Amino acid sequence: MDQVKDVIITSEGVAPVKVVTVRSRWVRNLVWFLMVLGPGLIVMEADNDAGAVSTYTQAGAQYGTHLLWLMFLLLPVTYFIQEMVARLGIATGQGHAAMIFKRFGKGWGLFSLVDLLVVNFLTLVTEFAAISLALSALGVSPYIAVPLAALGLIALVSTGKYLRWERITIGLCLLDVIWLVLALTAHPVSSQVLNGTLVVQVPPGGLTSNLVFLVIGIVGTTIAPWQLFFQQSCVADKKLRFADLKWARLDTFIGACFTILVAAAMMLVGDASFRHHILFADPAQMARALGPVLGPFVRIAVPLLMVNAAVLGATAISLASSWALSEVRGWKHSLQKSVREAPKFYIVYGGCVAAAAGLVLIPGAPLQLIILGVQVLAGVILPSAIIFLQLLLNDRELLGDEFVNKPWNNWVNWTIIVVLFILSFILAAQTVAPRLFPS
Repeated sequence: MDQVKDVIITSEGVAPVKVVTVRSRWVRNLVWFLMVLGPGLIVMEADNDAGAVSTYTQAGAQYGTHLLWLMFLLLPVTYFIQEMVARLGIATGQGHAAMIFKRFGKGWGLFSLVDLLVVNFLTLVTEFAAISLALSALGVSPYIAVPLAALGLIALVSTGKYLRWERITIGLCLLDVIWLVLALTAHPVSSQVLNGTLVVQVPPGGLTSNLVFLVIGIVGTTIAPWQLFFQQSCVADKKLRFADLKWARLDTFIGACFTILVAAAMMLVGDASFRHHILFADPAQMARALGPVLGPFVRIAVPLLMVNAAVLGATAISLASSWALSEVRGWKHSLQKSVREAPKFYIVYGGCVAAAAGLVLIPGAPLQLIILGVQVLAGVILPSAIIFLQLLLNDRELLGDEFVNKPWNNWVNWTIIVVLFILSFILAAQTVAPRLFPS
């Protein structure tokens, strides 16, 4: 078999440190892909965070399988958006926040950065709220669970080793396979699943305010503004190059498929509540109620998966904020640097985690309402974030002819932006005129 060029494997991304020669092109490509694997899968699956668990299970509990088609439509949308982010990160070697400041000026840069930091912090609060709700259902006091989770999240990123963080986080992502097991345990009706996935339909009851709110929430939790900033900074931190682009695209595509599949599984677990007429205020209550119906595995697994989702979301969201602020301020910012080498970067991360954890411990906070409301807020802010991305991907001076958006990219992306603006407008109209849609 023909000898193939050297494969480069390093402890700090794709840069020559140790060289291994392989004779199989298939093995070479597999090793190369495994080196690039990470940012796409993590950014996608981390978006199946605590808010996603609440939103998707509630969608299933309220409307059964009637909204599965929305997940099917969001699959290409999530991939197209994050593929642009990966391409931009590889082409520039810089984070998203830094590029907005550089290409659009300080005013627009501050607008995007402040939006990001506010939504990220509120979303981070929801992650700790979910940890509190889930572990309380298993008998663990929030005053123990939340501080321990915060300390664990800080320890996760403070080793000064990017690949160590990445490997642990990928492992957490793969734990979400258990959602597929839970969906099968729920024994969904296959004909209803197929019909709900392939047929665009309005659920029985018509276009109500609850349905509109939930649809916008699903869009907001499936495509979140922090994802744009996180993946581009992650690609830059990993030092991916032009030769890695096809594998970064595959990483992103696999992440998109896995994420949508897991999200659909969450909806099917909620559908079990719909079919058994079980009411609940949050997924932890749903798990307790489904326990006698589906078995003790569901009662224990759902809260633990909710904690896993919250941890994934929390580390990605906090890093997105820390990377973005550090890029703009010119601070050293890399998971490949120690706390001593990049103190401000780690202080921002740790500060966000600690502050959000502290807020959740305030007695009487409406945790489930906050979780769902933040998803809608993210859906409202998302269109402006994607516009910056779209403009950057059409900058030939920045990307050159090879990596700039193709005409079909622009048609797809502007269609997505218009749809998102329409959803945001509907939400704003509903807020101003609550009787716009039936209750």
